[in-house]
Amino acid sequence: MKLDMLAIGAHPDDAELSCSGTLLKHISLGYTVGLIDLTRGELGTRGTPEIRKQEAENAAKKMQAKVRLNLEMPDGFFNHSQENLLKVVSAIRRFQPEIVLANALSDRHPDHGKGAKLTAEACFLSGLHKIVTTGDDGTKQDVWRPKIVLHYIQDYHLKPDVVVDITPFMEKKMELVMAFKSQFYDPNSPEPESPISSKGFLDSLYAKARIFGRPAGVEYAEGFQIQRTFGVNSLFDLY
Repeated sequence: MKLDMLAIGAHPDDAELSCSGTLLKHISLGYTVGLIDLTRGELGTRGTPEIRKQEAENAAKKMQAKVRLNLEMPDGFFNHSQENLLKVVSAIRRFQPEIVLANALSDRHPDHGKGAKLTAEACFLSGLHKIVTTGDDGTKQDVWRPKIVLHYIQDYHLKPDVVVDITPFMEKKMELVMAFKSQFYDPNSPEPESPISSKGFLDSLYAKARIFGRPAGVEYAEGFQIQRTFGVNSLFDLY
């Protein structure tokens, strides 16, 4: 299955929190989108891996993503190894995305920065002919290198290199976030509080989107950073 865009996150809900408005917008434009979670998020304060798996599947269905995979690396302890790089390389070659959205380059949770580095390097390595990977059926995969790798902004307020107007999709984005109901604000939850379980955290998602949108003259936006300069066909593609 070839996809136009592939969002890769260290944890289930990383993509929903930080780039789901962008994914929803591109789905509405006819592009195909997939999601990959590197870990099951089993170290999270709330929920269980089983609950989070079901929530992730529900969120992907609501988004109308074509596929969602979990690579089952250990939450908190996955490393920058050949084994893990090849897992991501194989996924990239399987779905052949033109654009990859990856974790923040720097963030409060160390898995986010690790996920960013792992994904970016795998996107490069997936284009090397001498790295051989096989699909689920045992056949050799074709090489593939995404044209663009963008890093979405997560907890830290980093300066974006580009923002995407998500104004018409902000409320749907919040529905996707709340599909992970074990993780976020629920006044009736018996589970311990976490940095993301307060109502104030949900309010902050609106505030961040407004801050990213303001310089571009839109109500809500999501921000991205990029490590490699990309080009446009026309300056009128910019605004």
